Amino acid sequence: MKAIMVVGTTSHAGKSLITAAICRILSRRGWRVAPFKGQNMANNAYVTSSGGEMGYAQAVQAWAAGVVPWVEMNPILLKPQGDMTSQVIIKGKPVGKVTASDYYEQYFDIGWRAIEESLQHLQTEFDLLICEGAGSPAEINLKHRDLTNMRVAKHLNASTILVVDIDRGGAFAHVIGTLELLEPDERALIKGIVINKFRGQRSLLDSGIKWLEERTGIPVIGVIPYLEQVFPAEDSLDLLERKSHKHDTELNIAVIRLPRISNFTDFDPLESEPSVNIKFLSPKQDLGHPDAVILPGTKTTIPDLLMMQKTGMAEAIQHYAASGGTVLGICGGYQILGQMIADPEGIEGQAGRFQGLGLLPIKTVITGQKIARQRQVSSNFPQVGLPVTGFEIHQGRSRIEIPPNDTQGFQTLFDDPNLGLVDGCQSVWGTYLHGIFDNGPWRRAWLNRLRQQRGLKSLPTGVANYREQRENLLDSLATEVERHLDLSTFL
Repeated sequence: MKAIMVVGTTSHAGKSLITAAICRILSRRGWRVAPFKGQNMANNAYVTSSGGEMGYAQAVQAWAAGVVPWVEMNPILLKPQGDMTSQVIIKGKPVGKVTASDYYEQYFDIGWRAIEESLQHLQTEFDLLICEGAGSPAEINLKHRDLTNMRVAKHLNASTILVVDIDRGGAFAHVIGTLELLEPDERALIKGIVINKFRGQRSLLDSGIKWLEERTGIPVIGVIPYLEQVFPAEDSLDLLERKSHKHDTELNIAVIRLPRISNFTDFDPLESEPSVNIKFLSPKQDLGHPDAVILPGTKTTIPDLLMMQKTGMAEAIQHYAASGGTVLGICGGYQILGQMIADPEGIEGQAGRFQGLGLLPIKTVITGQKIARQRQVSSNFPQVGLPVTGFEIHQGRSRIEIPPNDTQGFQTLFDDPNLGLVDGCQSVWGTYLHGIFDNGPWRRAWLNRLRQQRGLKSLPTGVANYREQRENLLDSLATEVERHLDLSTFL
């Protein structure tokens, strides 16, 4: 089938963003396109309608292409768990946990078969694949077992774009070095170079572009300016680099940057709120006095709970909640807010029972069977009857144990009682639902309670869900990239 491959000279060169932009550009031109990434390593995941897990970045790229995300678009997902181990997800389903040193011995052949099968399936449904590589295609110590870059490009005979981040410096050396390290048949597939994240006057780059094209024989098909827009990040390095550029915000929300944080894309809708400033705090930092504290999802709940207890962050949050502060836990964060977490089989590294923060009346048992599914529910709080959609990804089973003499007035958040709780003061919240803030009316209702505590005027709740904002953002991205990118030789 016809395919375009996007590889980068380094990690974070902008492959995911360029791939998403191309998906939207070509979809708007009438192509039926789909994204593809053979293997992704990330703890930001999305659950498809069939209950399969895939990388969140590939879900965003599917939305950019105007199609429903399928697990075949990302047949292998590795979810790091710490200690050099990862959970292996193949075609949406967890198949095991493995160390980095054993992964390719155990899963290379299985993984390549999954990639081939997925490509065959996508070929029957789409005119064109926009494939994304990972890291660099020229890591000489890894190339023999690389399932993501030029192996896929050669399999598809895909015309390939090489993306370089000029903002880092050394862009020309990165391009030349990458091309020198590729095998002749791999290099022959590179049909265009994209210089990404350019700041400054374009004419000052012209002599360098001329030299690069003469030296390599490959045209520079685009110089993309540095884009200030924030898109879902694939891994925690992007999170560490993310800085708020907002000024004069009215609400400050602290998100605890757990060591194994997952699905921090949950907070993109909050970051899109002009009045909200999100600050990601290490468990070692001072909590301060934010308007709300959020405990996010985590790939391994118990180790992150123990880290919070060791650093004093757990006690700080308990004191914050006791003083009337608002705390929200999502997925693993919800489990941490409970009374106890048990891991009888040692799935997260050590068997035993561990005391949680004790802010919600739940007890959790970590089990081998994972729950992954999309959900549509109706809210009980902060407003009755709001439609809420999202998805679950968790291995723990939580049991609600509200005591008969409950003085805190705990109530269930949704019409499905298993999805979350809130106390009577609406100060301590917990839910298994990822994507909860994507729901515009629910998000605004929750923020309005924080605003009322500050004596601020309520925001309108009749707003669109975040997916509409995301659509506008993807359109803006595609329009900007299309101005600077020539794809004519690729189609």
